[in-house]
Amino acid sequence: MPGESTKSVHEAEPFDEGTGSLVAPIYETSTFGFARAADVPLAVSGSGEKGYTYSRWDNPTVVRLEKKLGAFEHAGGGAAFSSGMAAISTAVFAFLEKGSHVLAIRDLYGGTFGLLHDILPGLGFDITLVDTGNFEALERGVKKNTKIVYIESPTNPTLKVVDIGKAAKLAHSNGALLMVDNTFASPINQNPLDLGADVVLHSATKYLNGHADLIAGAAMADAERIRKIKMTRREFGGTLDALPAWLVLRGMKTMAIRVRQQNASAMALAEFLSTHKKVASVHYPGLKTHPQHRLARKQMKGFGGMLSFEVDGTAGDAMRFTESVKIATLAASLGGVETLVSQPYNMTHTQMSAEDREKTGIPETLVRVSVGIEDVNDLIEDFRRALAAV
Repeated sequence: MPGESTKSVHEAEPFDEGTGSLVAPIYETSTFGFARAADVPLAVSGSGEKGYTYSRWDNPTVVRLEKKLGAFEHAGGGAAFSSGMAAISTAVFAFLEKGSHVLAIRDLYGGTFGLLHDILPGLGFDITLVDTGNFEALERGVKKNTKIVYIESPTNPTLKVVDIGKAAKLAHSNGALLMVDNTFASPINQNPLDLGADVVLHSATKYLNGHADLIAGAAMADAERIRKIKMTRREFGGTLDALPAWLVLRGMKTMAIRVRQQNASAMALAEFLSTHKKVASVHYPGLKTHPQHRLARKQMKGFGGMLSFEVDGTAGDAMRFTESVKIATLAASLGGVETLVSQPYNMTHTQMSAEDREKTGIPETLVRVSVGIEDVNDLIEDFRRALAAV
């Protein structure tokens, strides 16, 4: 079985014998023609037997990306979307029916929280959000009509680690599916399907693409579930276009080496911050002081490029820090080659009320850090200078 860097370069991107091109072509077309009318029904069925019909349904460049995504998450297939939230919402709706219940942890990306907390209840679905660190609460939350158990691990932005294997057993014992947002970890560091999950989700904007120049999402699962997700995607219309699919393919060629560098730099930065007098606490699963460090070591191959820390001071002090960095940038998003900092309470998690942020452990002094690939000594010195301004 090839290693991660080999797969990054070569998976689903064969040498084109017709032209000699080393790079996958971009099929930037809305529709596809047929020489034989008898081939149309097979193409329309979505079986993949006889070509393509319309790029909202499938496209050769997008399908090549989906094969690569599936290989990295050890899945039967993948589905590419126009955003991470398009992937999440489409995958969730694909497995719901009238009166369904969704059980989820409270620590979620702000957009996912909004979908579960605000949108789905208004459509008649039953939603339960439980404290992330309390597995007994997750067990108590299961109902007869539970169709989906939804988790992140590590969580955004608190970097809590959830036992994916236990969550999978809980879901399956009640006839539900386990969906895992694996964006923070990336498939280089963690493969939830191998741990028992049924559907794994990514904002492909982040580590998969890695260059902060597009918006995309992805879902991976076995072939049957992916087909159901893709048929739902046809109607919801969130299919990824060929050009950004090609850009994700290009970005994934360096994913393994990018993520390994980000892992190492995040660990060094977390260790530095954990000893700084102006830092109250650091949240990074690679630190031995992290409450779920042993679990992270068990289910992760690397600890990731994301961390968060609480400034020992006020919200204004945390703002001054984010304004004072020079190498890092105050910005939303994550997973790119550049280091980004933000305060989740006023940027990525504004969908949550102040009460919900408090329950989730997101104080105004929390700073989320997406570590890039800059020289780690430069990053540490940048953070040292910025903390001196607090």
